[in-house]
Amino acid sequence: MLTQPSILLRIEEAALLILPIVAYQHLHYSWPLFALLFLAPDLFMLGYLANVRLGAAAYNLVHTLTLPLILLLTGYIKHWQLPSAIALIWVAHIAIDRLLGFGLKYPTFFKDTHLQRIPSK
Repeated sequence: MLTQPSILLRIEEAALLILPIVAYQHLHYSWPLFALLFLAPDLFMLGYLANVRLGAAAYNLVHTLTLPLILLLTGYIKHWQLPSAIALIWVAHIAIDRLLGFGLKYPTFFKDTHLQRIPSK
């Protein structure tokens, strides 16, 4: 198993999914808010309506951990609950996408990701 990166990445993403959900529960944040915002990062796929390059850039902007981790750190330092809750939801969204094989997009085609080429059904 340690020589199969795809399995290791899935295990890592499962752990990254569990961590923000447990923290969210522990901090007693709103589950209706979680349900409302969980798919919000996918709205950035609308950039693909303009063109593939803009779509990939917009999608990748909100599907990397940089922005939600900055938001989480800021919320923690400033004791702001809403930004922290949003950041945990955002991290969980990214983790489940990666767990399901949806990676960052290349500017060639929506199904070209850093994890795999998503098969057509």
